[in-house]
Amino acid sequence: MAEAPEPGAVAPATRLSVRSLVLIVAVAIVAYALDQGSKLFVTSSLPLGEAVPVLGEVLEFRYVKNPGAAFSLGVGYTWIFSIAAAGVVVFVLLFARKIRSARWALLFGMLLGGTLGNLTDRLFREPSFGQGHVIDFIQVWGFPAIFNVADIFIVSSMVLFVLLTLLGVSLDGRRHASEAVAGSPTGSREPEPPSGAEDR
Repeated sequence: MAEAPEPGAVAPATRLSVRSLVLIVAVAIVAYALDQGSKLFVTSSLPLGEAVPVLGEVLEFRYVKNPGAAFSLGVGYTWIFSIAAAGVVVFVLLFARKIRSARWALLFGMLLGGTLGNLTDRLFREPSFGQGHVIDFIQVWGFPAIFNVADIFIVSSMVLFVLLTLLGVSLDGRRHASEAVAGSPTGSREPEPPSGAEDR
């Protein structure tokens, strides 16, 4: 006969969080749609290589084809980045079932949508399958590279990852026990006397 859980014990979360999964999918769809929609507009409306001012010189649209990774890095290794992007997608899909935090779901949704956006370019755009050039078009004054909407979502997910890690937020949305005790008003304890000391 199974023993009843002790009072105050927290049962481990073993069931899927439908709400987190829905949030991941919804954010990924929005990110993917914004990325591919903006690229469709750029490729059909803007001349290749010419700068189109949006906010003067602060923000310009410059349509370029990037064979490298995010922010035009790693030119000449398109196949490697295609495989890496596919690996990221598989990683997110495998880990999605463990997410029970809205903040982590937002992170994984942005990462999934952004990665799928650039992966779509690499798989289906010229010059060939798996080696397609990614469409970049956003140029910000003072920033050395041209990027796209997918890059924005990917970098934003990385920033959120760093913040959640520094805050100690786990995949289920709870903070690490040691940090929770340290931050609680009643979590402080008086130091214990050294071993062997006698009360006087």
